[in-house]
Amino acid sequence: MISFYGKEAKWRRIEEKSTSAEEEKMCAGTENKLSSLSDLEQQYRALRKYYENCEVVMGNLEITSIEHNRDLSFLRACMNFNDSGACVTQCPQTFVYNPTTFQLEHNFNAKYTYGAFCVKKCPHNFVVDSSSCVRACPSSKMEVEENGIKMCKPCTDICPKACDGIGTGSLMSAQTVDSSNIDKFINCTKINGNLIFLVTGIHGDPYNAIEAIDPEKLNVFRTVREITGFLNIQSWPPNMTDFSVFSNLVTIGGRVLYSGLSLLILKQQGITSLQFQSLKEISAGNIYITDNSNLCYYHTINWTTLFSTINQRIVIRDNRKAENCTAEGMVCNHLCSSDGCWGPGPDQCLSCRRFSRGRICIESCNLYDGEFREFENGSICVECDPQCEKMEDGLLTCHGPGPDNCTKCSHFKDGPNCVEKCPDGLQGANSFIFKYADQDRECHPCHPNCTQGTPLIAAGVIGGLFILVIVGLTFAVYVRRKSIKKKRALRRFLETELVEPLTPSGTAPNQAQLRILKETELKRVKVLGSGAFGTVYKGIWVPEGETVKIPVAIKILNETTGPKANVEFMDEALIMASMDHPHLVRLLGVCLSPTIQLVTQLMPHGCLLEYVHEHKDNIGSQLLLNWCVQIAKVSAIASSGNDTSGFISPNLEQYEY
Repeated sequence: MISFYGKEAKWRRIEEKSTSAEEEKMCAGTENKLSSLSDLEQQYRALRKYYENCEVVMGNLEITSIEHNRDLSFLRACMNFNDSGACVTQCPQTFVYNPTTFQLEHNFNAKYTYGAFCVKKCPHNFVVDSSSCVRACPSSKMEVEENGIKMCKPCTDICPKACDGIGTGSLMSAQTVDSSNIDKFINCTKINGNLIFLVTGIHGDPYNAIEAIDPEKLNVFRTVREITGFLNIQSWPPNMTDFSVFSNLVTIGGRVLYSGLSLLILKQQGITSLQFQSLKEISAGNIYITDNSNLCYYHTINWTTLFSTINQRIVIRDNRKAENCTAEGMVCNHLCSSDGCWGPGPDQCLSCRRFSRGRICIESCNLYDGEFREFENGSICVECDPQCEKMEDGLLTCHGPGPDNCTKCSHFKDGPNCVEKCPDGLQGANSFIFKYADQDRECHPCHPNCTQGTPLIAAGVIGGLFILVIVGLTFAVYVRRKSIKKKRALRRFLETELVEPLTPSGTAPNQAQLRILKETELKRVKVLGSGAFGTVYKGIWVPEGETVKIPVAIKILNETTGPKANVEFMDEALIMASMDHPHLVRLLGVCLSPTIQLVTQLMPHGCLLEYVHEHKDNIGSQLLLNWCVQIAKVSAIASSGNDTSGFISPNLEQYEY
């Protein structure tokens, strides 16, 4: 039987409902689990009816209870991918190597992997990730739309996540950020609404059983880049001297205003600097910063550079006097421009006097020295491509961005581009590209007749054969161990150590011991022969509580025989049980059912008489001599004079040969 069940099958495309393949024949899936229909024939007909000529299964493809000889060719499909009816190992890639320009270029014949098919366009409800159609972008990428196509792009830092602000959505009833809701802002990059910090949130609200906020938890706001509403700070932990938890805040939208204000900072005596080092825009609303007795640097900021309209106003008063700040050295770094700064250090400047590296203002770029080399892009220092070799002796390492602007390559040069290694099996427009490096570490195409890549193929073939050999040996060991285990189990049940006394120990032949078998342990298979007193069956003995199946011969007394025959039958059993000879069939046990059954070993080669008749022309003298010796040894028991063994059965039907 074939028994297969699963929600995904590698050789068929199995998808949930989609609008992508309108011209493809779709079939409904099944949900039968491992259950089957009334018979195997009907099960097969139903399978064929459901899936013949089907290309897309809308649900589960279930193949259960199918006989081995059934024709399942109607389920046949490509091992890897189906490209317009042709079976291919991979779909045409999005980018191919151009040997003329020495670069990867967009492939206009590219197709996306959608299940087991190659498609020119992903379904509208799917997203393109590299060259595949996926339901959702991975956690390290974000979904963007380019030229009408939804694509997964790597996040430059933290992937965007929009969260409700105070008074919005899930926080509609909240009045402030507090210990009960601050965890809702974890990993948020955009706040749809407002952020409000009141004393009942920072120091707790006993009336509503809300504890004081843990200052460390305020670091969740380091990921926030945009607040669409306003930022209102009327309370702050006393041990925090700035608002550096908002160091990545770029925009305050002002779509919702607090009494016309988009930024409010009021009566924070412990604050010495704002440290909104990334803030570039306050789109709407006014600014109100007042009664912060220790706040410095505010007076250096050119606030108008942050405004989007000319109607925005600034109200800044009753903070620390500017001259007192200057007297204590709380001034902007000398690398900051006249636009001012948010706090101390070269990373708090609104803009730089000379050059910038990221958010830090610097005196000059690392053009000729330093751990890494840069080039100047206006007033911004940009690091050279990793494939550029670091130059000395006053030479520039690169002249611009990318691997094609290096003065010298760190590894190899492929056309104008510096590369880590020459193309080796890179897919081109029509074939794979192989190149080698010369003594100057420049890449050149291999000759068409070169066997580059053959070692990889050979290694793959050898590796595959090795795996097959290992699997074969493992299977052989498994079969052998299973066979040994079965033989040991058979030997254990054929030994006399498990038998029970039929009668108490006493004089012969009552010293004989018999195994008493239950009728449920025996199963008859076919008739081997019959006589005046009974019939002999080939059967199977499955000892109770065991899984081993022992082939046996079962002799059953005819029902027409009388009580005297039953007594003689049991006498025969007792005498046979007392005999132990290598050339005699061992009595395994007796079943005391309504018709007494003797259970003996089964000789697998059958009846000696039939064998002699069938092979009389091929039996040699050596074989005849062996039989004579064996029969003579058995006959010696009858003439030994021992009453317990003074019996020999005339039946020689099962005998070794």
